[in-house]
Amino acid sequence: MLDLLQGLSRRLPSQCAICHRWPSHTLCEDCVATLAQPVPRCARCALQVPEGVAVCGECLLHPAPLDACLCAVDYAYPWSDLVAELKFRGAVGLARPLAQLLRAANGVDAALEQADALIPLPLAPGRLRSRGYNQALELARALEPAKVDPTLLLRTQDGPPQHGLPRHERLHAVAQAFAVEPLQAPRIRNRHLVLVDDVMTTGASLHAAARALRQAGATHITALVLARTPP
Repeated sequence: MLDLLQGLSRRLPSQCAICHRWPSHTLCEDCVATLAQPVPRCARCALQVPEGVAVCGECLLHPAPLDACLCAVDYAYPWSDLVAELKFRGAVGLARPLAQLLRAANGVDAALEQADALIPLPLAPGRLRSRGYNQALELARALEPAKVDPTLLLRTQDGPPQHGLPRHERLHAVAQAFAVEPLQAPRIRNRHLVLVDDVMTTGASLHAAARALRQAGATHITALVLARTPP
C-alpha cells in the first residue's frame, strides 16, 4: 500500500514543500537553485571548507574510518524542517525528492556507480517498531534500489536518541552499537560499500558503523548523507 501511494504521489501535481508554489515538483527548481547551492566541502567529513581545500585540518590530524563523506546541504532551514517531516512525521514521500537532491551533489553519482552495496544506517529494533520505517532505508531505495542491502549491518544497542546529545555522549552511546551480520560477513570482504543516512552531526554513528564494516574486511567505505550539521 505504501508503494502504491508513493507511486500515485509522483504522478499527481503537487506543491513545493518549501515555497508552496502550485503546481510544482515537491522541491521546485527555484528553491533548489537558491537554497541548495553547492559549496566546497571536506572530502572526509563533508564540513564546509575554503575553496581549494580538499581535506580539513581535523580530518588530516584524526582520520575517520570513512574514505569519503558526501552531502547535499547543511542541516539548516529549510532542509532541517523537511528532514524532521521525513524522520518523525511519517512523510516518507519526501524520500524520493530528497534523494534526488543528494544524488545531484558532487561525487554522489560516481560513488553510487562504484558501490557494491548501499547500506542504510540501521535503527534499533525498538525504534524501528515505534517509527514504522527507517528513513535511511527509504533514502537508499530512492538512490539506487538495486544495490540496497539492509541485511549486512545490525544495530545491536538501542541507546538514547542522538538528537541533542553533546559530542562526547554521542561517541560513547554508539561506540559498540553496530555489528556485521555474521552470515553476511563474506559479502563485505574486499567490497566498496556506501553507508546512507539522513543527517550527520558529529559522525559518531556513521564512524561506528564504518568501523564494524572495516573490521569485516570492507575495502572502501563512503558515507552519503542528505544534510551535514555545521560546526
